[in-house]
Amino acid sequence: MWSRQVGWFVAIGVVSTAGQALLYWALRLWWPPAAANLVSLLVLTVLNTEANRRLTFRGAATRPARAHLGAGGLFLLGYLVTSGAVLWFTHARPGATPAAETAVLAITSVAVTVVRFVVLRLAVFRAPDRRPGDGVRC
Repeated sequence: MWSRQVGWFVAIGVVSTAGQALLYWALRLWWPPAAANLVSLLVLTVLNTEANRRLTFRGAATRPARAHLGAGGLFLLGYLVTSGAVLWFTHARPGATPAAETAVLAITSVAVTVVRFVVLRLAVFRAPDRRPGDGVRC
């Protein structure tokens, strides 16, 4: 089960990270880093959560509202960490291009994603509790 879940999570994560990076890069042409990150992360978090609910954790009996609410806390964590990294980078390198900012955003997103998977699997999409004797019978 773990390998299937990790496989789907990685595939969805790669697509989501690429989508967020592209959206960030486009929005960054007009908006400051924190605003571009907020909108790109918000849009992709909703899509990512729904894809993970349907594909990665499809066996979990978690309703869509609970899945998206649980992911909301993770969204806040992700936004704070990724925005902090980008803002630190733009402070350290004031002349950095949006492409360089996007690379920092993508790398930081990967680190946040590892934490996100663990929390989603253990707390949001946890398997129903099993009672003794509910296992496979011989």
